[in-house]
Amino acid sequence: MRRLNLPRRPRRLRRTAAIRNMVAETRLTPADLIQPYFVIDGEGAPQEIASLPGQRRLPIRELVRECEQLHRLGVPGVALFPSIEPVLKDAAGSEALNPETLVLRAIRAVKQAVPELAIVTDIALDPYTDHGHDGIFNAAGTDMDNDGTVEILRQMSLLCAEAGADFVAPSDMMDGRIEAIRESLDDAGLTETAIMAYSAKFASAFYGPFRDAVGSASVAGTNLLGKHTYQLNPANRREALLETELDELEAADVLMVKPAGAYLDIIRDVRNNTHLPLAAYQVSGEYAQLHAAARLGWLDLERCRDESLLAIKRAGADMILTYFAAEVAGCFSR
Repeated sequence: MRRLNLPRRPRRLRRTAAIRNMVAETRLTPADLIQPYFVIDGEGAPQEIASLPGQRRLPIRELVRECEQLHRLGVPGVALFPSIEPVLKDAAGSEALNPETLVLRAIRAVKQAVPELAIVTDIALDPYTDHGHDGIFNAAGTDMDNDGTVEILRQMSLLCAEAGADFVAPSDMMDGRIEAIRESLDDAGLTETAIMAYSAKFASAFYGPFRDAVGSASVAGTNLLGKHTYQLNPANRREALLETELDELEAADVLMVKPAGAYLDIIRDVRNNTHLPLAAYQVSGEYAQLHAAARLGWLDLERCRDESLLAIKRAGADMILTYFAAEVAGCFSR
């Protein structure tokens, strides 16, 4: 057999696992991850979430235990989402401003037990409204009242910051909310509380299991609730850059792209356009579809999990919100 005259043979650097690890360009560690948790009230048992295999709604006592273990595994942060009783929900999301609402009690408990763990709190009204939207409706009932919603989000942010949240994370996509929240936090002397802005959040079809988990699907009667007047059009790339640029101008500390897997191009565009830290959210639908395919024997769950997270990191994300965080971190501790 005649051998090819090839001075440059890239396969030399793929020959063994040791060499492949030496030349790896992207590395994923527990420090890159943030674990989302769903919180429920009371002292009962955790509730399984059928559409999110392996994830549960946790009472505060169990949440604290999970957070303690997560911290030991080297995951630096958690994102908290409340699942409150339907009786507490109304059109204005009034429970969000209750000084003793569930998420505030959860923040205090986790921060007392694991002060080193960074807490990200969602700032949006969908867990609290009886219509499942992220804000309040205008007088005509035809669309979100942008400015009225921002006022509520501003107050929510103050409550979460006072409770001990390290990041307030507005996920509503209302115009001007980052500037309003930053001004309110600074005026209240909460200058150290950071804003992780859901800057490029798309009107995606991948959110269904999350809406089941927080109960916004049940109150709305569907997990297909249309949020197209405030979340980004999945077709629009330049608009995503405009939104992230505005949030940076309004003093966001961290920008975010959501979802992650179907928007790797947006993650890369934003990474190339900013020096701010960039987060990406591997959303519930992305997590659930990998589990579903693996259960049918069509995919290797662990390999696909790791590949999907590496892709998000490779695209430019500095931190990844993922329901796989605790599981991946556990692999590093073996």
